[in-house]
Amino acid sequence: MSRVIKFRKGLNIKLKGSAEKVLCTAPESTLYAVKPSDFTGLMPRLCVKQGDAVKAGTPVFFDKYKPAIQFVSPVSGTVESIRRGERRKLLEVVVKSDAKNDQEKYEITEQLLNSREQIIELMLKSGYWPFVIQRPYGIIANPADRPKSIFVSGLDTAPLLLDMAFILSGNEEYFRKGIDILGKLTDGKVYLGLDADDSASKLSKIPNAEINLFTGKHPVGNVGVQIHHIDPINKGDIVWTMDAQHVSMLGHFFSTGAYSAEKIVALCGSKVKDPKYYKITGGTSISPFEDLIDGNGDARYISGDVLTGTDIGKDGYAGFYGNRISVIPEGRNYEFLGWAMPRLKKFSVSKSYFSWLMPNRIYSLDTNLNGAERAFVVTNQYEKVLPMDIYPVYLLKAILAEDIDKMEQLGIYELIEEDLALCEFVCTSKIEVQALLRRGINLMIKEMC
Repeated sequence: MSRVIKFRKGLNIKLKGSAEKVLCTAPESTLYAVKPSDFTGLMPRLCVKQGDAVKAGTPVFFDKYKPAIQFVSPVSGTVESIRRGERRKLLEVVVKSDAKNDQEKYEITEQLLNSREQIIELMLKSGYWPFVIQRPYGIIANPADRPKSIFVSGLDTAPLLLDMAFILSGNEEYFRKGIDILGKLTDGKVYLGLDADDSASKLSKIPNAEINLFTGKHPVGNVGVQIHHIDPINKGDIVWTMDAQHVSMLGHFFSTGAYSAEKIVALCGSKVKDPKYYKITGGTSISPFEDLIDGNGDARYISGDVLTGTDIGKDGYAGFYGNRISVIPEGRNYEFLGWAMPRLKKFSVSKSYFSWLMPNRIYSLDTNLNGAERAFVVTNQYEKVLPMDIYPVYLLKAILAEDIDKMEQLGIYELIEEDLALCEFVCTSKIEVQALLRRGINLMIKEMC
């Protein structure tokens, strides 16, 4: 019987623009991009040049330090451009689609499916390996490691939350296949976290995985929170994680042998005229979605959720990992004496505004920080929204002091940016908590090398 784990700590941010559970065909795009910035810690090396013909699944660059890890084109066509930044840093490899959808194809045999080494080799060659993320550090997993367990979160609790059961609807067999493949990669268990309120879903009947049900506020859907309460990470431990939709994509590949970057994303946010779910090909240009966006005022285009996503601009490309494209108002307006107003339409965690008297209100928030960074004040706000046995303020101070031993003792191995995103949101001092945590993680990686 599945275990139910309940959380009291956390925070639900109710935003206008959640996607209606209707699946639409995305506006047609001709340009697609693979972006090294989507992959934490990657040092890319090109294996194509402008004008080269590629198929869906053809490698376009690889990791300098782990050359076996390939990053592939999402579509067939030609390499339209290779965009670089300062010091010739590789920013994007843009592919112009030929609309033929020619795919790299591989032979899948029973012998291969029974061999861990051959499964990993095929995932590396086909471009599916970057879906496997390692904890600690939140980086692409090292194929030479053996994780003690693998975690998949099948629920989403971030603002403008997604319905993962709807996204995976019709692909349950592929999801089941993906779970079976993950089971071959570890000597431990595959853990699947699901919403306790949807315990009767088809996903709850997936074999070869230990099902755990969760109930509570965000960030209960974060896989890091689930790991912390089921199989905590200590020094020397390695745990792998994978997004639920990516598990389905992996299962599709091992069922058909054909590379496909198709996935479902939510186009959501208060600037979207009619928020819905769309079937896209990963890395698609979001320019064709412009007609679906409210043109009154500036907008922030985010690949991912509003707490942890990346600003991609209206001419950008969907990210490799994101399951949503969030569009919200830019916060460039200055509110004179705003602190003295009742602010009935402003969200407040600390009950500074009278809006707290209306707990069910749905807000249309913008990107305004409402203040600049200031002295680091200990307010106990972080602990109220972090359902983990970790002291985040002391950890952040240890990072600032670059105290490796303290960072280890205070639980840095269990955290990545998304786990402390709410801490940044509620922070009175406007500290960039996620960037600071990544600074500490990079320091740990450097020390371990």
